[in-house]
Amino acid sequence: MTSSQHQEPNVGRGRKLAVWGAMLSCLMVAAAIAASAMATPTTATNTEAAGLQKDVDALVAAGAPGALLLVRDGNRTVRLTAGLGNVARKTPMRPGDHFKIASLTKSYTATVVLQLVGEGKLSLDDNVEQRLPGLVPNGRKITIRQLLNHTSGLFDYFELPKFLKPYLSGNFGYYWAPRQLVRMGVSHKPLFAPGRGYSYSNTNYVLAQLIVERVTGKSLATELKRRIFQPLHLRDTIYPTKPGLPSPYAHGYKLLGKPPATDVTGLSPSMSPGSGAIVSTARDVADFYRALLSGRLLKPRQMQAMKTNVSERTGKVVVAGPGYGLGIGMSPLTCGGWTHGGELPGYQAQAISSGDGRRQVVLVVNQDPSSLPKRVNTLFDKLLEKAYCHSA
Repeated sequence: MTSSQHQEPNVGRGRKLAVWGAMLSCLMVAAAIAASAMATPTTATNTEAAGLQKDVDALVAAGAPGALLLVRDGNRTVRLTAGLGNVARKTPMRPGDHFKIASLTKSYTATVVLQLVGEGKLSLDDNVEQRLPGLVPNGRKITIRQLLNHTSGLFDYFELPKFLKPYLSGNFGYYWAPRQLVRMGVSHKPLFAPGRGYSYSNTNYVLAQLIVERVTGKSLATELKRRIFQPLHLRDTIYPTKPGLPSPYAHGYKLLGKPPATDVTGLSPSMSPGSGAIVSTARDVADFYRALLSGRLLKPRQMQAMKTNVSERTGKVVVAGPGYGLGIGMSPLTCGGWTHGGELPGYQAQAISSGDGRRQVVLVVNQDPSSLPKRVNTLFDKLLEKAYCHSA
């Protein structure tokens, strides 16, 4: 996987995938021991939909357990599925299945932060020390903006052995408190001085979560529900604090050693709270991004800030082309598109939308890319390009 359109930005992804692979390989052992976009295409015709169905089928033929594609233009939505949502019971993947949206969660968390900025309760130029005293070394030099666009330099706690330890002992449901995750991340030397580079880090968004909670006096779950889920009628979207997904749901799988793949659906959402915990459906994900990009959730000034991208190579602001903004970025597809991707053990997802939110694609596979055949990941990227840019 070489393009940043595919899941999370590619800076730092190789290390993270290696860590997850090592962690989940050990999990099997432990378990055994324990017991504005550029050109925007038009909606797919019936003929195009049939062609896209073949591409979704190809993902499964190449090795994915199941796949789901949503393509939307204006009021027309096409949802296509293939393969299995539950391998053990041979249940097919269904259009309305819930799944872990992983790092797409960052778009939602960033939206809440920017709403608070619009209400005058925060400033993007506030430093971390002001809002969370004593938690982050050098916190006076790190701004909220730098948390949201990953230019803080803070290390990603995902990569630390201490984070993995409970799961290596076979405790899939182990709960990490958000402050514990931050302390792990800041215990490691920063990767660079604040504002002097770019490195994708879940530590940033757990800090954003804690800032929301400090400013509002409410949990992030409460604020997400009040500010986003309820107003947009996202009835199939939740921010869980315990393992488990609402029915119906697609089980998530990971290949550990030799086939068959292992069901890892029950891993704790506390692994990535404000950075990756939301559970939703393809339709609800599309509804969220449409509302966001059409201006229903943020004031123009905050929307402009969200769409101000930095280079994933240098951390400097880019005027045009691919980059990462505040919880959303411009994709490297030939026709652009505002996007975020996500991956967790068992799931990978990507959402792409036009600048006004009318044209949208959501693609989901219920196995993470690190344990899928390379051909699946190649086909995943090609399908994103075809579904978003070339359906006409």
